[in-house]
Amino acid sequence: MTLFPLLVLLAGALGLLSPGSFTGGAEAVPYLLGVVMFCMGLTMTVPDFRGIVRRPWAVALGLAAQYLVMPSLGWLIAQALDLSPQLAAGVILVGCSPGGTASNVVTYLARGDVALSVSVTSVSTLVAPLLTPPLTLFLAGEFLPVDTGSMFGDILKTVLLPVLGGLLVRLVAGRHVERALPVLPWLSAVTIAAIVTIVVAGSADTIKSAAALVFLAVALHNGLGLAIGYTVGRLTRLGEPAGRAMAFEVGMQNSGLAASLATAHFSPLAALPAAVFSVWHNVSGAVAAAWFGYRDRAAAPEDAGGTGSPKDSDG
Repeated sequence: MTLFPLLVLLAGALGLLSPGSFTGGAEAVPYLLGVVMFCMGLTMTVPDFRGIVRRPWAVALGLAAQYLVMPSLGWLIAQALDLSPQLAAGVILVGCSPGGTASNVVTYLARGDVALSVSVTSVSTLVAPLLTPPLTLFLAGEFLPVDTGSMFGDILKTVLLPVLGGLLVRLVAGRHVERALPVLPWLSAVTIAAIVTIVVAGSADTIKSAAALVFLAVALHNGLGLAIGYTVGRLTRLGEPAGRAMAFEVGMQNSGLAASLATAHFSPLAALPAAVFSVWHNVSGAVAAAWFGYRDRAAAPEDAGGTGSPKDSDG
């Protein structure tokens, strides 16, 4: 899935170059997101939830960091950059969304704690209907009106129910689903790309004037989230692998959900930060994973017998 950022980038360019071909697709965005969430449910297994029971403290810490750090950063960045109400609400909504499934893949590439990453992503997704609407109201309400009841219903329909549906199908028809598992990441990637195309097409006229500012906001939001997440993991002595998982869980968001909610409740312009975030957090995540790998290789000669792996560096 290393081609995913390029696919999303091409999708955005398509929406920008031919907006008239996709502007009518805004109503399809929630359904497309439902497909992504259903695929996520299909990849879940019972052991994923056993990990929550085995390490409730670590999962709770990841969940708290996810829903405290990124929403707060979104509000601070919107204030610091003096973003317009629409863009400010969009940046904050990205921060208030749960973690993205791409964090699990990047955690694996970075030799982080994949089990913890999957557990935090699963829990943050399941509690999103309860946490995302009130957080958005609290932080973005000063910029635009927020209908928390309607937002709760949308998250329930487009996130929670499809995830639970996918999980149920996996439990009932596990053998058949396992055969399709290699295809699911590509199906999700193509669907997210379609969402990005529609979102970019909806705000194509304003992208040129706001693109630089939005990119700055997204880069700051993602970069600070990665750094703070990693710091939280290390300061709480969870170990190096868990620290890497925390970095990606905090810094990488479900930008598809943010784009869908912004389109439905605010405007296509408010969905622009989510569209940019969808591309950027995959690029930055891949770069961070490569940096962790380089650091491991540099440390390996110093350890007798090549014990420089992340799992052996917990201390």
